Amino acid sequence: MTATASTPATTPADPPRTGRKQSLPARIAARASGGVVSVFLVLVALFWLMPTIGLLFSSLRSPTDIAETGWWKVFTAPSELTLDNYANLLDNSTIVDSLLSTVMITVPSTVLVVVIGSLAGYAFAWMDFPGRDWWFLVVVGLLVVPVQVALVPVSELFGKIGIFETTAGVVLFHVAFGLPFAIFLLRNFFAEIPKELLEAARLDGAGEIRLFTRVVMPLGGPAIASLGIFQFLWVWNDMLVALIFADSANPPITVALQRQVRQFGNNIDILAPGAFISMIIPLIVFFAFQRQFVNGVMAGAVK
Repeated sequence: MTATASTPATTPADPPRTGRKQSLPARIAARASGGVVSVFLVLVALFWLMPTIGLLFSSLRSPTDIAETGWWKVFTAPSELTLDNYANLLDNSTIVDSLLSTVMITVPSTVLVVVIGSLAGYAFAWMDFPGRDWWFLVVVGLLVVPVQVALVPVSELFGKIGIFETTAGVVLFHVAFGLPFAIFLLRNFFAEIPKELLEAARLDGAGEIRLFTRVVMPLGGPAIASLGIFQFLWVWNDMLVALIFADSANPPITVALQRQVRQFGNNIDILAPGAFISMIIPLIVFFAFQRQFVNGVMAGAVK
């Protein structure tokens, strides 16, 4: 009698694993993440750009066409587009001088805030001096001081020292109120730089100035670019400070356009191109600094 080998008992095959069931919002988001969302975002972008597009086309039409039909008429009658309004704008000394005045106020205000804020931010982050933490608390406290509180006392001060209604007075006001935010932003960013990196540079013989210019400033590119964008846009678009402290005979572009609005029916050929130029310049600066900002972020990420 031969023994027969018993066959081992077989176990049923494991059922195939399936992914966890997604929730309803997740399924909706996954299905809508394609072309539908892209089309929706494009429509939203066009909706928000509509005033800008309308202002651009209005600046390229004659005052008669602007008074008779809407700016969308250019799609059916492109022959209405002309550069005469911009030629008239360049012949208007008031608007041209106001643009130059705005540049003379905005550029120094931005450069001084970036330079002084960077130096102060580095000092608060990596230098020891008496009362450092208390002084930084004072800087943080100045962030909550509204501009309106200082208008009257600063006006009296500027009048006594003879800089009221001057470009220097407007620049000093913007620098004074821009520095607290600049110092706060850059100090917090510089404090995140690895301490070992700074110590290695000091061991190589780098002093504070060389350490600041060769190590801290390159690494602080993203924060400095952001600060430059914020300060430039704030000063360029400001009207309250310019209306009070700027020279009434040669005001910045915001005040000049506000005065032109009072005669809207008679000078639309000046108002439309002037408003578009006033808007497009900060946009150009924004995108220029944004590229540097992105490059700085990517450089920091690679490190």
